[in-house]
Amino acid sequence: MDESKSWYTSKAVWGGVVAILSGVAGVFGYAVSPDDQTQLASILAAVGATVGGAAAIFGRIKASKSIGSK
Repeated sequence: MDESKSWYTSKAVWGGVVAILSGVAGVFGYAVSPDDQTQLASILAAVGATVGGAAAIFGRIKASKSIGSK
């Protein structure tokens, strides 16, 4: 595994978050099916990538120094 990615684009991370939240929801009487958990993890990974991309673009626009070597 030579390549890396941000944590918020990882379906494994979001799958873990969804699993934890599904367990908590079960304590309060709500049931989340495994299919719904899978779909929710994919949606959250896509949202995370979108927010991360938007933050990168915003940060670049607001940056006070240029990119490049001197």
